[in-house]
Amino acid sequence: MKLTELSLRHFRNYEALDVSFGPGVNVLLGENAQGKTNLLEAIYVLALARSHRTSNDRELINWQADNAQVLGRVEKAAGTTPLELDLSKHGKQAKVNHLEQGKLSNYVGQLNVILFAPEDLALVKGSPQGRRRFMDMEFGQMSHKYLYNLTQYRAILRQRNKYLKELGTKKQSDMVLLDVLSDQLAAYGAEIVVSRLTLLNQLEQWARGIHEEISQHRETLRFKYATSLPEATLTDVDTVYQALMSQYSERREKELYQRTTLVGPHRDDLKFIVNDKDVSAFGSQGQQRTTALSVKLAEIDLMQDQTGEYPVLLLDDVLSELDDMRQTHLLTAIQDKVQTFLTTTSLSGVAQKLIHQPKILTISDGHIAVDDEA
Repeated sequence: MKLTELSLRHFRNYEALDVSFGPGVNVLLGENAQGKTNLLEAIYVLALARSHRTSNDRELINWQADNAQVLGRVEKAAGTTPLELDLSKHGKQAKVNHLEQGKLSNYVGQLNVILFAPEDLALVKGSPQGRRRFMDMEFGQMSHKYLYNLTQYRAILRQRNKYLKELGTKKQSDMVLLDVLSDQLAAYGAEIVVSRLTLLNQLEQWARGIHEEISQHRETLRFKYATSLPEATLTDVDTVYQALMSQYSERREKELYQRTTLVGPHRDDLKFIVNDKDVSAFGSQGQQRTTALSVKLAEIDLMQDQTGEYPVLLLDDVLSELDDMRQTHLLTAIQDKVQTFLTTTSLSGVAQKLIHQPKILTISDGHIAVDDEA
């Protein structure tokens, strides 16, 4: 999978931009605050119809404009697909092959991307919310079923939490409706939990080998899915569904008191275990960074395995956060394998030695100059 062309209109600090990319490493070179990350963000938005930097789409639109456009041309084994995303204060409009998509879930997955930014190095020691977001964003690209179940789950969760508040304030008293919402939430929640377990098991296989290589076979990485459900119930969708329903029943009084849903995949977490120790609590910074790098590189192979296409890799100033050893492993792993977009203020050191024939795009105040010479 390759992104061959990108066009922006009124996106962030880009009034109008039309640019083509190379199939290998595209280096977005420039000083800070010139638009390097904005360009990377535009590619992410084109892929996922949302930003990784803000939940307010209005921030993506140039302050002098009322709407913004992100257009791209994606090249796959099966052919070329034009994508278009229009952003306005009224919402989003997504098109595939010039045909408007009624649901964004039908749009996501046309262009698969993996973003690796300095904040991703905090994946291991960061919040459970960040790790849940990591699972949902990556698995949602790989599986339309996962994305559909997640969308339905979130909608019913909002309904159930609202109803729990109304029950708690005596605005409602019908427990039958709570049972109906619990049943629906458990059905979608069970699908999500089983999908996560399946995909995490596969991701772990890829990440373990990468981690062992980076650590020179001194460390072994494994994943642990942290949930309130008994481990014996984590076998199939029906069993997980029954376990969720049982916990909703057991915790009803507590949920009514706290007026929120206390059980389900929106509360679960992912633990990274290195040599039988939780690396978030007991690992060194080096171990935490090696784990994060291993997971990100493993995503590339898992996505190719799940979709049949390698994703596009977005590296946002991440080289400056990695030592030479980890830089070398990252750049060697991606070389001639995936199309990569790398932002940096200077191409030097390990990167300059290891990147073969990069396409260099120098960015200054929302304008791009292209230099194909390394």
